Amino acid sequence: MTLTCVSKRYFVERRKQIKWEGTKAIAAPSTPVTENRQFGSKMTDSKYFTTTKKGEIFELKAELNSDKKEKKKEAVKKVIASMTVGKDVSALFPDVVNCMQTDNLELKKLVYLYLMNYAKSQPDMAIMAVNTFVKDCEDPNPLIRALAVRTMGCIRVDKITEYLCEPLRKCLKDEDPYVRKTAAVCVAKLHDINAQLVEDQGFLDTLKDLISDSNPMVVANAVAALSEIAESHPNSNLLDLNPQTINKLLTALNECTEWGQIFILDCLANYTPRDDRESQSICERVTPRLSHANSAVVLSAVKVLMKFMEMLPKDLDYYGTLLKKLAPPLVTLLSAEPELQYVALRNINLIVQRRPEILKHEMKVFFVKYNDPIYVKLEKLDIMIRLASQANIAQVLAELKEYATEVDVDFVRKAVRAIGRCAIKVEQSAERCVSTLLDLIQTKVNYVVQEAIVVIKDIFRKYPNKYESVIATLCENLDSLDEPEARAAMIWIVGEYAERIDNADELLESFLEGFHDESTQVQLQLLTAIVKLFLKKPTETQELVQQVLSLATQDSDNPDLRDRGYIYWRLLSTDPVAAKEVVLAEKPLISEETDLIEPTLLEELICHIGTLASVYHKPPSAFVEGSRGVQHKRLPGSAGSGESVESPDTGSAAGVSEAPPAVIPSQGDLLGDLLNLDLTPPATTGPPPSSSGLQMGAMDLLGGGLDSLPPIPLRMDTPQSPHLSHHSPSPPDYNPAELGGDLGGSPAMGAGFGAPPAAMPTSFNAPVGSGLDDLFDLGGGVGMPMGAYSPPKTVWLPAMKAKGLEISGTFARRAGVIQMEMTLTNKAMSVMTDFAIQFNRNSFGLAPAGPLQVLTPLSPNQSIEVTLPLNTVGPVMKMDPLNNLQVAIKNNIDVFYFSCQYPMSMLFVEDGKMERQVFLATWKDIPNDNESQFQIKDCHLNSDAASNKLQGSNIFTIAKRTVEGQDMLYQSMKLSNGIWVLAELRVQAGNPNYTEWLDLRCRGVRNANAYILVYDICCVESFEYVKMIRQQIVEHREGSSSEVPILVVGNKRDLQRQRFMPRRAVSVLVKKTWKCGYVECSAKFNWHVVLLFKELLGIAVARGMRQNHTSIRLQGALQRNRCTIM
Repeated sequence: MTLTCVSKRYFVERRKQIKWEGTKAIAAPSTPVTENRQFGSKMTDSKYFTTTKKGEIFELKAELNSDKKEKKKEAVKKVIASMTVGKDVSALFPDVVNCMQTDNLELKKLVYLYLMNYAKSQPDMAIMAVNTFVKDCEDPNPLIRALAVRTMGCIRVDKITEYLCEPLRKCLKDEDPYVRKTAAVCVAKLHDINAQLVEDQGFLDTLKDLISDSNPMVVANAVAALSEIAESHPNSNLLDLNPQTINKLLTALNECTEWGQIFILDCLANYTPRDDRESQSICERVTPRLSHANSAVVLSAVKVLMKFMEMLPKDLDYYGTLLKKLAPPLVTLLSAEPELQYVALRNINLIVQRRPEILKHEMKVFFVKYNDPIYVKLEKLDIMIRLASQANIAQVLAELKEYATEVDVDFVRKAVRAIGRCAIKVEQSAERCVSTLLDLIQTKVNYVVQEAIVVIKDIFRKYPNKYESVIATLCENLDSLDEPEARAAMIWIVGEYAERIDNADELLESFLEGFHDESTQVQLQLLTAIVKLFLKKPTETQELVQQVLSLATQDSDNPDLRDRGYIYWRLLSTDPVAAKEVVLAEKPLISEETDLIEPTLLEELICHIGTLASVYHKPPSAFVEGSRGVQHKRLPGSAGSGESVESPDTGSAAGVSEAPPAVIPSQGDLLGDLLNLDLTPPATTGPPPSSSGLQMGAMDLLGGGLDSLPPIPLRMDTPQSPHLSHHSPSPPDYNPAELGGDLGGSPAMGAGFGAPPAAMPTSFNAPVGSGLDDLFDLGGGVGMPMGAYSPPKTVWLPAMKAKGLEISGTFARRAGVIQMEMTLTNKAMSVMTDFAIQFNRNSFGLAPAGPLQVLTPLSPNQSIEVTLPLNTVGPVMKMDPLNNLQVAIKNNIDVFYFSCQYPMSMLFVEDGKMERQVFLATWKDIPNDNESQFQIKDCHLNSDAASNKLQGSNIFTIAKRTVEGQDMLYQSMKLSNGIWVLAELRVQAGNPNYTEWLDLRCRGVRNANAYILVYDICCVESFEYVKMIRQQIVEHREGSSSEVPILVVGNKRDLQRQRFMPRRAVSVLVKKTWKCGYVECSAKFNWHVVLLFKELLGIAVARGMRQNHTSIRLQGALQRNRCTIM
């Protein structure tokens, strides 16, 4: 074979070009260059950089500057093509702009297209085109005029907008309707760029005038532009719709194009008719749109009719006629392409939930076809269930049974579940549904059997003690279950009906063999089922329940499983009767409508039929970035309800039958409502207050090392505790006793603390927890060293009582202003807006100093912090307790009522320092009946620190003296209503309780490397003792104590039901406030005893020490005879 190597010759033809370098011209000769044929010759790579070819941009530039019109047009087309595929041709901007000066409409369109794309990146160059735009706006050809004003509106450059105003004004009044309709849309675009300019130039008024235009397309575009502007500025009230305007829109509706009809119909949907007659009139004129060929027009018409039907009386003949007219167009939509079918089905799903009677006779339309895509099949299936009734259930079941034999697994699963939903929804068909499910189980198809077992479990919940005869058939298929949901359902059935299954323990034990390999869902269900079995057959299953509890609590890493295991373990070990009442309690029947959309959200989605919101089944605020342009629409109130109908933004949230007021009532009405309602504050979640002793409140103005403990009975034998007695002059309007015992209180604690113990001295029998003693309370909150105390926020209005709105709050006094600080949380599915607040009359005349400022809509699962300044100039009425405040808060959903209690310290004013002589004279004049005395426990501040701290809350020290080792502080404070309160604070200088720590026998303890402080969880005194010892360690330990590990241990965990305080409360106190470790154990059962030493080591490792690591020293401490017990 002969191989021939051919070397091609490459010629580079170079044209003669002249390069200018300064003043010197160089001629480049046109010489052909050939490639060297010798493969071994050496050549440099400089030739690749010396080419004189200019490239595509240069060639396009030359063609754009050509004198030939055709060549110029072709060049512009090439530029547009390059721009379309993503090439950067912005360098040709000046050359393309020069092509604007032409009479060729096609070329002008191409140039304008280029300008719209690149004007933003070349704003300075874009100004070059302004003169041409202005000139084109006066062109005799209306197409060119419209093209010019449309392009200027699309060029989003601030520098050009001022030049656009005059041409736009002329085009809005142009004689040609095509130009006017184009200019109307341009106003909306200009408003998006510069809203203030549009308002100043009066374009909005011109747009409103165009609604009365003789041309229907101009009317449609004007409506579209105004709607667009109104959506971005909801409070502008641009579309001031009235019957005359509505009549003009309905007239234009018959003559404009399909998209114009959509704009007008969407605008009509935002109008609320005055009465049912007007509503019927509009419906009659909109109904012909249902037969339109465009599906978007049909859905917009359906949206208008669905909204206006809310105002029609149901006994009206036209109401029934309208229902019949709505069905055919919706059915027709299902004959379109699959994609359109899906959109139509999603909208029909909403319509059926709101008004199922519209399509109740059209069940066959939703039967699935063999060639339907899966997304259409599933949606049809869902609508079939919603339309199922006693009349058509036989048809539906036959169809569903057929679907269950299909090959599409997802569709088959949904069909089997649909059979179960039919059984739950239509009680008369339940037996037939169960029979159908049993037939499907006999097919032995794995996924069919598993889905059937899941839905049969729900049927058992709906109809207890009715179909349990099928359990034997279900148990036969136990081995074939491999999906977590099916296994969990089968375990639930075995546990629930264990007394009817002879070998229930064997069945559950078979699941227990692979306990750790099961999913969490199965593990939780298995744990509960075995506990149920034990409660029903205790003698036979004791070993089984011990095994599962051990697996759940000791061998599992899942916190949910461990917690449930511990709960069951404690219940069974402490009170089996209570365990039986809890675990075997009667279960509520399940509802068939668990998958329905929330009524408030459904109303909003009905108002958005034909948009993405109706396809996603979510409000626009959930998927539109930013909420500036999102309106929250509502259906109007029903006819005959006797309520005024407001705009969609302030409509009813409770549906058709119960529409609450749209705005906050007048002062008198609101007070009447508040006084007639039971507005007691929400109960605290902590343990109930003791009825046999004084309790601490929830405030602390003395700060340092405060405890977030729940109320604990005070002990009166603590000599280190300061004593306080307070007096107040008796004004004519107040009972002196009220000021002594019922003043103020913390909103966290409620009112009242029960009767004092019998052993208490008579001088301490004044009520404490809701009075001025809050200033010294050490029970919770955050102390502020040099400022007014602000208690922590508590829940004032739970979400379940306010349709998803949760309000937490507190009160503070800052710079002399009382403030109500709230956190508003939206736990509903719809957006909340239009917030307002109002107070009932109260003891001190508290009232909002301004409106409630919630500037942005509150989206689902969003929280917002709001501060409301208050004054004390409102109406006064004595409340019980005295510091109770009743509040009404309104939003777009409803008006909600709650009550809270404000701390009395918020009412102490800044000019509350009394002169010494006046103080002395006033103190002597106060009768003994106005005096209250009580003790503040475990306050570790000296008199000076206490005085400074209290001054931050406007409690002023007038004088100080020392008597028999006690510091005596005389203080004054003034309430906002002019009432004075005088106080004497006694602080004992020494601390006799530290004698134990200073004992010589404890010298070794003072130098220990770590401490374990053990208390009895059932004994509050032991906890108080541990608290004291921990304080002594911190304050008096020799050397640095900040790095010494301290572990607090709660013993007797086996007596859980007798504990004096919830575990979580103690844990939070010890870990967050004391900065110590915390564990609980049971020495009796040897539970977690070893763990507490491991925990101590962990704390030591986490903290570390400068010289010798604590964990290393603890290794020796844990050896025998190396731990010191106090």
